[in-house]
Amino acid sequence: MADRMMIGHGFGFPRSQRSAMLRLWLPVVASLLVQVPITVISVVRSTGFGVSGVVLVLLSLLGPVLLLWARRFPGPIIAVMSAAAAADFLLGYTVISPPFLALAFAIVIAISRGARTWTWISLIVVWEATLLAALFAGIALEPPRIVVTTLGLLLVLGFAESYRRRGEHFEQFQRAFTDRREAELQAERVRIARELHDVLAHSLSQINVQAGVGLHLMHKQPEQAEAALASIKSSSKDALDEVRSLLGMLRTEGPAGEEDNTDSVPPVPEPDLSRLSSLIESVRAQGLEVTLSCDVTLEAPTAVQLALYRIVQESLTNIVRHANATEASVRVGSDEGDYLVTIADNGVGIDETVDNEGRGLLGMRERADLLGGTFQLGTSTTGGALVTARIPRRPASS
Repeated sequence: MADRMMIGHGFGFPRSQRSAMLRLWLPVVASLLVQVPITVISVVRSTGFGVSGVVLVLLSLLGPVLLLWARRFPGPIIAVMSAAAAADFLLGYTVISPPFLALAFAIVIAISRGARTWTWISLIVVWEATLLAALFAGIALEPPRIVVTTLGLLLVLGFAESYRRRGEHFEQFQRAFTDRREAELQAERVRIARELHDVLAHSLSQINVQAGVGLHLMHKQPEQAEAALASIKSSSKDALDEVRSLLGMLRTEGPAGEEDNTDSVPPVPEPDLSRLSSLIESVRAQGLEVTLSCDVTLEAPTAVQLALYRIVQESLTNIVRHANATEASVRVGSDEGDYLVTIADNGVGIDETVDNEGRGLLGMRERADLLGGTFQLGTSTTGGALVTARIPRRPASS
């Protein structure tokens, strides 16, 4: 266990903390190793440790130290660092000293942190002031060295801008990836909620009706009460199997990437048109006379069959619960190359003065929309409700 913690967390430090410490200390250490030793050697060989030599060594130490605050105060630090680099350039002009590497790190950090204005203005102003100061101090600057220094600053600025743009593109990609993943998760939640609603609404409606029939006939006709209880048992078992199968889809993987198989339940096949007959029989057992006409074969795409089945199931559930109807008709077929399903009843119909868009109707509309189809709710020829859903025909492989 201890070895795993060492390997996974880097001697007790989380991965993110180790990465932050590396980003903080790498520029500091690199600047110290490049600037300080070479500056000390150059000063000793050329001038000795006079006042200017001591100042040069202190400046070589100042740059790496300032980098410790470059991420917190990128603007002011780049201004101070530019002035320090200018002083190092002028004082050490006759000494073979290393470039002020800390300034290069400060430029990259400042621009990546959004201090672009600070960086560009500081470098332009300080470099021009450096050239003017050399002119007034009588320091004979060599043109090749001025050109090389200017090009070096421009190259570092170009690299910093490129690094900033790459970081912005990466952040945009991360945001887009996160948004897409959230959208996919939300769509999956909506799909599972829709399936749960359809399963529970239909099954609980059946159980409620059969329980009422059983209570009513318990003493007068025990044999019919027994049939009602058997129907309740069958409906509840089917509902439980489907619900447990849907909930099993929500299981996540275990800590070590192992799948959680605790109380695993074999997945229940999604309903298709072959189960329409048993669905109709279960509704007929509740006292509603239903006629079924289905001309669509089982070669239709699975998604289409599931949508058609759920639309019929939800429509019949609504009829049983709300329509006060005695008859209903279900027709599943084709029209102008599209799949067409209609469910009509002779019940109380639709009240146009109220909002009828409940969760069940919303779920049916979403199922049709997801497959590029349409959903309509109207009035049948007998005065009841008429549900019409049209889904474009697609190849069986889609």
